[in-house]
Amino acid sequence: MKNKFYHYIQNLQDQICAGLEAADGATKFREDIWTRVVDEQGEAKRQEGGGGRTRVIENGNVFEKGGVNISAVHGKLPEAMQKMFGVGEADFFACGLSLVLHPKNPMVPTVHANWRYFEMYPYDENSSPTGKLGGTWFGGGQDLTPYYLFEEDAKHFHQTCKTACDKHNPDFYPKYKKQCDDYFWNAHRNEARGIGGLFFDYCKASETMSMEDWYNFVTEVGNSFLEAYVPIVEKRKNLPYTSAQRTWQEIRRGRY
Repeated sequence: MKNKFYHYIQNLQDQICAGLEAADGATKFREDIWTRVVDEQGEAKRQEGGGGRTRVIENGNVFEKGGVNISAVHGKLPEAMQKMFGVGEADFFACGLSLVLHPKNPMVPTVHANWRYFEMYPYDENSSPTGKLGGTWFGGGQDLTPYYLFEEDAKHFHQTCKTACDKHNPDFYPKYKKQCDDYFWNAHRNEARGIGGLFFDYCKASETMSMEDWYNFVTEVGNSFLEAYVPIVEKRKNLPYTSAQRTWQEIRRGRY
């Protein structure tokens, strides 16, 4: 599954970058291929490593700055995560795509999304790696943060999310919409970060959903991203705005 999903997010990164470049019309993403430092530890000579592909766009016609990044890393599960998951020593593998896009025009909303996959491999009683799969799950979501709210844009974004969810389970949209609203609630300001979207995590195999089912759902959501966002960009990117509206955008960005 890990190879299958990483191949998917590699292709999705290409598709999203191409769609965003077309919407911008002036600039392209710059790419940086990076490798995680390999570190051999302990008698087992485990290697921690991985890498990724970072793509950044800036100073375009539409996008002031943004990134669409993928990574796949592996190594020993940190102690803090061992405690969080309630497990002993283990190795892990994690891969995902994460993006944030900040537009120049304050009438165009900022958007955030990510889709990720995680595997764990527990050690035996002698603190030796077993190589056996001990747990897997998916997570992710996508959410929109307008600076100036257009109700039809909010409806379009949420309807696209709902359509993707409903193909797999009609309960998913209301459940993951609420989780998104809760996750991106700024309690110290008593305000939401934006208009929400979807947020899901620890999507594990169950009696009703296999990991293949979860893969199909998560990729459905990933495939819906351009449809959810680009029509809004196209509709708003050429609208006029004032310096005061630009200042308001920058204030709101400070709370992102």
